[in-house]
Amino acid sequence: MTRIDDANAAAIQGVLDAAPMLVGVGRARDVIPGMADDVLLHAGPPITWDRMSGPVRGAVIGALLYERRAETEDEAVALVESGRVRFDPCHHHGAVGPMAGIVSPSMPVCIVENRTAGNRAYSTLNEGYGKVLRYGAYGQDVLDRLRWMEQTLAPALGRALELAGGIDMKTLIAQALQMGDEGHNRNRAGSALLGRWLAPHLVRAGLSTDRQSEVFRYLAANDLAVLNPVMAACKATMDAAHGIEGSTLVTAMARNGTEFGIRVSGLGDRWFTAPAETPVGLYFPGFGPADANPDVGDSTITETAGIGAFAMAAAPAIVTFVSGTARDAMTSTLEMYEITVAENPVFKIPPLDFRGTPTGIDIRKVVRTGILPRINTGIAHRRAGVGQIGAGLVRPPRMCFEEAVEAMAAALGR
Repeated sequence: MTRIDDANAAAIQGVLDAAPMLVGVGRARDVIPGMADDVLLHAGPPITWDRMSGPVRGAVIGALLYERRAETEDEAVALVESGRVRFDPCHHHGAVGPMAGIVSPSMPVCIVENRTAGNRAYSTLNEGYGKVLRYGAYGQDVLDRLRWMEQTLAPALGRALELAGGIDMKTLIAQALQMGDEGHNRNRAGSALLGRWLAPHLVRAGLSTDRQSEVFRYLAANDLAVLNPVMAACKATMDAAHGIEGSTLVTAMARNGTEFGIRVSGLGDRWFTAPAETPVGLYFPGFGPADANPDVGDSTITETAGIGAFAMAAAPAIVTFVSGTARDAMTSTLEMYEITVAENPVFKIPPLDFRGTPTGIDIRKVVRTGILPRINTGIAHRRAGVGQIGAGLVRPPRMCFEEAVEAMAAALGR
């Protein structure tokens, strides 16, 4: 065993031993470490306002309207340009956010605790489909939905989770994979499981009949309801593997809509970045590739943890949403075994004779084989205020992994 192999063995054990539990819902300013009233968290590596893409800018504007720090789009832009809004990556605060990933102080966030390592991770609640903040939309309907989530949905879910004693996310993800999900773009089974497990407790949460009905309709209509807790579970899992000297394991992949970035266990909190690619996929009627923004979002934490595109063989139906064939879904997973260090014995894939999902991306294997991680993703319009226009597949830039390998060689004195 080499020094790197020993370090990677320790890192991957932290991943495989992780026990992420969805334990509650709290307000971002109250529960996320380092959150402040003038801070907005965003997806991906660090970025400044002048370099933000359209959908991220749109989500920033929407968050400032939601927080009532501005009354109009122009006021929101002026507030940012005055320097009175600070930006920081979600990942720097133990959080993750889908697409633009904007988290503002008043937003409710789900809390996931890794019962093995004791660390916590956070993610906003999922808004559902259509025009939503995470894709850069900020109309009145978007703001109304966010305020309903804050005032009705979050207290209800929080009370139900309290009564339930939390939800074992590792078990939920394992079951969802056996029911045809891959845990990133397809979460139909996982969201159904979440609703089923919460239902007995929601009816004891002290809600009026009308409020109960609203919450159940949200859970019934939103096949992405579980995505955000899954992301937080993956973040809590991968953070347990971060900071191990000499480890070449990737602990975060994320995009801010301009750049793609990775972090590596043995290289501290440094980001290795390169321009983000534009996804290839299927578009909603009236839109096409010319409308698409480059890849954006922290949801690649799912692939980092060994699900998402890494588990596509479990979810052949997803190709009707992201393009490709059922054989492509199988090929996607098989290819990822070439660049990972382990198989997760809990996350089993029925079409592969219940083989565990490929887990733990090794930057050395990526560079040596030339195989880049596969990622399932949504596609945002490149202009602020429009929203989602499709879904597809993308790969990270090779440069991120090449520079990380060079940095590791320097760190180890080679």
